[in-house]
Amino acid sequence: MAGKKAWSGRFTEPTHPLVEEFNASIGFDRLLYKHDIMGSVAHAKMLGRQKIIPKKDAEAIVRGLFAVEREIDSHKFRFNASDEDIHMAVERRLKEIIGPAGGKLHTARSRNDQVATAFRLFVRDAIGEIVELIRDFQKALYKQANAHLDTIAPAYTHLQPAQPIRLAHWFLAYFEMMERDAQRFYDALARVDVMPLGSAALAGTNFPIDREWVARELGFDSISQNSMDAVADRDFAAEFLFAAALAGTHLSRLAEELVIFTSREFSVMELPDAFCTGSSIMPQKKNPDVPELMRGKTGRLNGYLVTMLTVMKGLPLAYNKDLQEDKEPVFEAFFQLTTMLKLAADMTGALRVDKAKLAARAEDGYMTAVDIADRLVIGGTPFREAHEIVGKLVKYSIAEGKKFGELSKGELKAVDARLMKINAAAITPQKSADGKDTPGGTARRRIAARLKQIEREMKKW
Repeated sequence: MAGKKAWSGRFTEPTHPLVEEFNASIGFDRLLYKHDIMGSVAHAKMLGRQKIIPKKDAEAIVRGLFAVEREIDSHKFRFNASDEDIHMAVERRLKEIIGPAGGKLHTARSRNDQVATAFRLFVRDAIGEIVELIRDFQKALYKQANAHLDTIAPAYTHLQPAQPIRLAHWFLAYFEMMERDAQRFYDALARVDVMPLGSAALAGTNFPIDREWVARELGFDSISQNSMDAVADRDFAAEFLFAAALAGTHLSRLAEELVIFTSREFSVMELPDAFCTGSSIMPQKKNPDVPELMRGKTGRLNGYLVTMLTVMKGLPLAYNKDLQEDKEPVFEAFFQLTTMLKLAADMTGALRVDKAKLAARAEDGYMTAVDIADRLVIGGTPFREAHEIVGKLVKYSIAEGKKFGELSKGELKAVDARLMKINAAAITPQKSADGKDTPGGTARRRIAARLKQIEREMKKW
């Protein structure tokens, strides 16, 4: 019967039309078709190898599944309104192509373990693609850092001028953030790469299946050890979404700084026109829409994580229909994050920097104050005293409208006699940056060494 459900034997009346629509996931889970077919092919081969079904039926099923895949690839596949999900759609079409033998595919499995397997295969592929895009973005950051090893710039805390740095250090700060993101996805992969197939509905199966063989066929590292947990587990999806949300948060932080630094008030960087838009009313405007949208879309990524955790928070074992809500957040997070990463790489690579303006800004704001305090400490003054002395020096300099190097010996003595031993004019922003000659510091040789290290690491990617 057309539109007959695979589970309809127990029921005496048809599904309510609104329930039919509410219950269906075919509108979004069709994205899993390749992963569903991959899992089904391995399962069918195993059924034949184990003599659970005739070998000729297993071979026919495999041929039929590949035929279904080609139809979907070429957009010739016709989805029916009665198809609840991609899994039933594929099985329905398989039976149309090869006949009753297609009904043997579902031997020794349930949609519960079938769906969980296809979903894990999707997330595994998604992680691979995301990490590759993170690497592309890191390469763009590395190139900019290499190009700006000798660009002196101001760094900020509380968005107030803090200390001079080399701009390479700023680019590499985001490189390090994204490295943690890549490692976080890699780490999550270990828990994604566990095969639930063979758990059936929740208790396993009566048939002599070979789960280890199927796991090797599908490239899983291991098989699940508890059938109830296997069909109910969506930790891997939540972990994926957390990694995606945090990666998006890092991109949003960069986006915020680009909005600030490319603004008219800062104007030390410029985004190419390709990453900006204009105003419908103000002809002079050049709006940083791409970084602004990156900030905004990070809210979606955070929301997808909350959605998943909320779906999971009160579920009894084992499978519950609530878990149908697990896929859209993952799909959407994947699409949003991959687009954001591609744009981040291209935008960062094309970013233009005003070196002269940055150098001039590094001279402002009394940012060598810490260096003066440190020199007082080297001369024997306790740091807290040195901090207070230099604080008074800054206050005096602001009142007089002078830079440190413009103050006379008499003025220095009036603030504190110990300042007379320090040549404040000789403490340039460059020397300030290079004075931080410790691992992870802003000294040129430390940054250059890190760039060399990154270059070696990139060859392994």
